[in-house]
Amino acid sequence: MGDNSGNVEVLRFINFMMTKRWQVLAGLILAMVLFLFPLEAQAASSSTISRSASSDQLSHQDFSGQSLIAAEFTNVNLKNSNFSHANLRGGVFNGSLLQGANLHGADFSNGIAYLADFKGADLSDAILVEAMLLRSKFDDVDVTGADFTDAILDRPQVTKLCAHASGVNSKTGVDTRESLGCR
Repeated sequence: MGDNSGNVEVLRFINFMMTKRWQVLAGLILAMVLFLFPLEAQAASSSTISRSASSDQLSHQDFSGQSLIAAEFTNVNLKNSNFSHANLRGGVFNGSLLQGANLHGADFSNGIAYLADFKGADLSDAILVEAMLLRSKFDDVDVTGADFTDAILDRPQVTKLCAHASGVNSKTGVDTRESLGCR
């Protein structure tokens, strides 16, 4: 009986090793197939994120006082739209036209506005804390009382905004010139 128990142990060991070899072999074959025939990667870009409404349907719209947390407005015309006192935290305005838009008292904290045009917009008393505003234009913008604490803007735009910056934000108590780092 002692011989049979030793044989059983040897057979179990061989079976274990064969199973391991098959697993390793199957893994190697799978790795080779994926290496030779890789799956196509699809990256998301800002152009794939857009509102369902057409661009013209959003200009002159009234979004005042609405909760638009993390709303995405990409490559749309928002000229003369009203976002006063709207909650736009974490929102996105990439490539959008916000010319003449009213963002008075809006909270755009942690928002992103890349290549957005704010010409003639009202950003008075707006909160833009930690907003990413790179490559955006701020010509003739009212920033009275706006809070830009830790916001990221292009240096020429900061200089332009500092030329007319004044006031203190009514909610955060932060001086606009100080939040922009004006000298």
